[in-house]
Amino acid sequence: MDAAMVAQVRRFNRTVTQRVGALQDEFLGRGRPLGAARVLWEIGPEGRDVRTLRTDLGLDSGYLSRLLRSLEADSLITVEADGSDRRVRLARLTPKGAAEREALDMQSNEVAAALLSPLPAPQRDRLAAAMAEVERLLRAGMIEIAVTDPADPNARHCLGAYFAELDSRFDSGFDVDRSNPAPDAGLRPPAGLLLVARLGAEPVGCGALKFGAGGVCEVKRMWVSATARGTGLGRRLLTELERHAAASGARVLRLETNRALVEAIALYRSAGYTEVPAFNDETYAHHWFEKRLAA
Repeated sequence: MDAAMVAQVRRFNRTVTQRVGALQDEFLGRGRPLGAARVLWEIGPEGRDVRTLRTDLGLDSGYLSRLLRSLEADSLITVEADGSDRRVRLARLTPKGAAEREALDMQSNEVAAALLSPLPAPQRDRLAAAMAEVERLLRAGMIEIAVTDPADPNARHCLGAYFAELDSRFDSGFDVDRSNPAPDAGLRPPAGLLLVARLGAEPVGCGALKFGAGGVCEVKRMWVSATARGTGLGRRLLTELERHAAASGARVLRLETNRALVEAIALYRSAGYTEVPAFNDETYAHHWFEKRLAA
């Protein structure tokens, strides 16, 4: 890693932590540190599953437990087992906690306004745009991709969302039973595999391989959630699929797609896929692509 780049990241971190008040014992003067204030805010009016809260915030379970206990001791939250599943613990705000969260929200708005107010309008625009870009890139770095069984709930979510999006975008809608089959068994080794991308506890993308004969693999089920678009996740998924395909001994990757998926078509072309004559009878396909992998 470039040393100057690392130094720049560290300078940025020091400036931000100082400017937003993260170095103070009491965040915004509310009597608790930043970590506890963030947990209180994230629990929100609807409450949160503790396990999901830990995953989304990337916190150690022991540390989160201590933060939750401190908030309980201040009568700001309750933590109880879910009535429908005793294994799930739910954190909810008390009336006092809801009032505290509202005050925290107002003061956080004031801090954000104080960051912007000393600057002239053009610099405010630049700072807000730069922050949006930094947030997008940081979120991209937080996305994790892993081989996942197609029966896993995260995989089912992604596949369901993928089918729903195809149905909404295709001129004739989409019926999975009319499409060339890619059943669960075909997306498990040794027949194939399924990658699922997660941002915290949220599944945000997927892509699959079907291993074929003669060193040929098919790319299937490429989907990226609207919440993760613009992070480069589609290209990351495609690159990971190519890596797995090459590791399996494949030398050619093939895929087909519908003309409505213009973003996917642009991705495939930019990634080195070449349009070829139809190699199957997929009902919904208008374009067929192929890429030869390096040995």
